[in-house]
Parts: sequence; C-alpha cells; structure tokens
Amino acid sequence: MGATFRHEFKRLLGQVWAWGGSFLLLGWGAVALHDAFVGQGSQMLELLKSYPKELMAFFGDMTRLTSPGGYLDTSLLSYGVVVLALFSILTGSGLIAADEEAGRLDLVQAASISRTALFLGRFFGLAGATAAILAFTWAGCALGLLSANLGITVWALLLPFVSAFAVLMLFAALALCLSMFLPSRSAAATTASTLLVASYFLTSLSRVINALQAAARFSPLNYFQSGDAVNGLNWAWMLGLLGAAALFTLLAWWGYQRCDLRVSGEGSWRMPGMGNRK
Repeated sequence: MGATFRHEFKRLLGQVWAWGGSFLLLGWGAVALHDAFVGQGSQMLELLKSYPKELMAFFGDMTRLTSPGGYLDTSLLSYGVVVLALFSILTGSGLIAADEEAGRLDLVQAASISRTALFLGRFFGLAGATAAILAFTWAGCALGLLSANLGITVWALLLPFVSAFAVLMLFAALALCLSMFLPSRSAAATTASTLLVASYFLTSLSRVINALQAAARFSPLNYFQSGDAVNGLNWAWMLGLLGAAALFTLLAWWGYQRCDLRVSGEGSWRMPGMGNRK
C-alpha cells in the first residue's frame, strides 16, 4: 500500500503545484491587502448596507470584514473551499474509474496487489495531495501576515484549513463512492458537483431565509467553519464531516470489492438490481 500511496501522490504532484501555487498567491494577496480594507472599514460598511441581503449572503457576512475571521471568510475562504472542492470531486471520481475506463485497471489488478491495498493507497494519496494544497494556501496567508496586522498567529490561521480539509475529503469520498455505482466517472463528477453547488446555495440562502435553515442542516458546507475557526475548532462539526467522509469511503471500498472490472469505456449501472458494469 505504501508504494501505491507514493505513486498516487507523485501522479497528483503536478496538480498540487498548480492548485497549491495558485492558492498560495491568492492567500498571500488576500491577507496582505487586509490593512487597506480595514483602513476604509466604515466607508465599506456603509456601501455594503445598500446591497440586498440575499446578494451579500453568497459572500459571507460582509459586516464582519473588520474581524480576522470575518475578513478571511469574505476575502478567501467562503469561495476558496468551493473551488478547491472541484479538485476533490474531479480527482476522487477518477481515482479508480479513470483507469478502469481507460482499460488500465485490469492490468494493474493483474499484479500481486489486493483491491483493498490499491484502493487505500490511492485514497490516502489523494488525502495527502489535498493536505499539500491546503498547506500551500496556508503558507501564502502566513506570508501575508508579514505585511498585515490581522491580529492572529500563524497557528490560529491554520485552523480554518483544518476545517476545509474535512469538507474537501467529504466531497472527494462522495465522488469516489458515486464512481463505484454510477455508469461512468463523468456521471459521478457531475452528480457530486451538482450536490456541491446545491450545498453552497442552500447554506448561503439559509443565512437570510429562515425557512431554509432546517434544510441547511443537511448541507456539508453548513459545517465548514471558515474564518470562525481562528477562534477554535468545533470538533463536533469536524468529526461529523470526517465521519461522513469515512462512510462514503467505506461504501466506495465495498462497491469496488464486489464489482466486475470492465476492459474500457463506460458501462451500465452497478447498483444492486440494475446489473454490473462489464
């Protein structure tokens, strides 16, 4: 499993540099501009009051720009975690299915490696790549602290990215699980992406529409602490997200264990009663 982990991480290294480097620069720029925004805080707040609450809901609580957590949420985290979730979904959906559709997985399985070892090695490789991208982002924000007076330590700054890791692994596990039961990787990625967008809209609108708050409890992004995590992690939320990720991972492993591998191309449904992919 160790060799599979190293191979998968190396295979994702290009994406780690691309995504991580981009978010390092984004994080550095967002934090470095903090003092300029805070210096115009009163003018900004007056301007924001003129915008509809429904519009502002999608950008976090803009009235909290002058607090460290509120600023991080608005300037980076509220949308950054959604963008990075696309990496998780695309990579998770193709972790096994991409090689299967390309006709390579049967050759890999012909070697002396169990399905469990291959599955876990690749999944932990994805987890390592996700952690590396978030580490790049945190490092960029930490560099921004050198020229900005955000009022928090680099270690407090790390906590929102711990919360983000749990969310990203949940969507990665969901996409991986769907790829084991839906006819193709593209179907799994599309379904998981749709759920991500729905979660974002539901969580955002529930801040201003009370009738949606009950439904928002089922939204994964509702439990992403974002900038609020600088004041301490909500471990109940963290463990809930990681528990859901573990459940989807277990279902994906079960589906992978029981399915017939196809030689190449897309297939039929793998769900019980709908036939296996060949």
